[in-house]
Amino acid sequence: MMTNKIRKAVIPVGGLGTRFLPATKAMPKEMLPILDKPVIQYIVEEAVASGIEQIILVTGSGKRAIEDHFDHNFELAYNLAGKNKKELLKKVQEIEDLAEFIYVRQPKPLGDGHAILCAKNIVGNEPFAVLFGDDIIDHQKPALAQLMEVFEKTKSPVLCLENVPDEEVQNYGIVEPKNEKDGLIEIQNLVEKPSPENAPSNLGIIGKYICTPDIFNHLEKSQSSHADGEIRLIDAFLSYIKEGGQIFGTAVQGTRYDTGHKWGLLQANIAFAMKDPELKEKITELCRNL
Repeated sequence: MMTNKIRKAVIPVGGLGTRFLPATKAMPKEMLPILDKPVIQYIVEEAVASGIEQIILVTGSGKRAIEDHFDHNFELAYNLAGKNKKELLKKVQEIEDLAEFIYVRQPKPLGDGHAILCAKNIVGNEPFAVLFGDDIIDHQKPALAQLMEVFEKTKSPVLCLENVPDEEVQNYGIVEPKNEKDGLIEIQNLVEKPSPENAPSNLGIIGKYICTPDIFNHLEKSQSSHADGEIRLIDAFLSYIKEGGQIFGTAVQGTRYDTGHKWGLLQANIAFAMKDPELKEKITELCRNL
């Protein structure tokens, strides 16, 4: 029997990060910093703040730095302790203790659905979260916690949605609503990156989901119709709906930063820096002198 408690989060981190080359030639894009923390740490902290106990990172080639970031570094700890840098030592130790980390290798880049399927044996028969490393949503209540509250009501998969401008719908998976009540949308169809004239709505799917374990069955039998041969999560959701399953979507509160693009990463850095009084003063002065 499936439990309703969400304890596990799957985070695919196998992407190449070509938008940030040459910076990502030897460094995972997930390790690009927002101030003094890498993007992936913000995602993990969101999961932990939402009650997640186990983080399953689906990695690929060249992602060792992510594992090292959440692992214990004896040399660094020894050095900080020897120099009596207690605050810095506390910060790095807190990273190691955030959650239980499990790493799974995606052997080939066969799409986001394939990456999630790699975590099947670890997830087991439990509902679970899926978080992609590009979307950071800044709000007092974590975005994932907001989705989990919806799941408690529906006991069905939940997608994070956002109204996107017409000129941007072709960059998103777009949902077709069946009905809506109190901000909760039942979804009857999903379209991957449609042209504006063919989009069924302006509701774009953001990289945060709650999935039930039966989604693995739909991923396994999914025969991708895409020219690149990838298995995509959206295909599994479509299969789930066609077989009578209900999927819901909701917008969450907070400001979203798409750190998978240069402008989004820069926005996030500026926004988080403006929360620090000293940095805010320096940024304001810099802008005046530009």
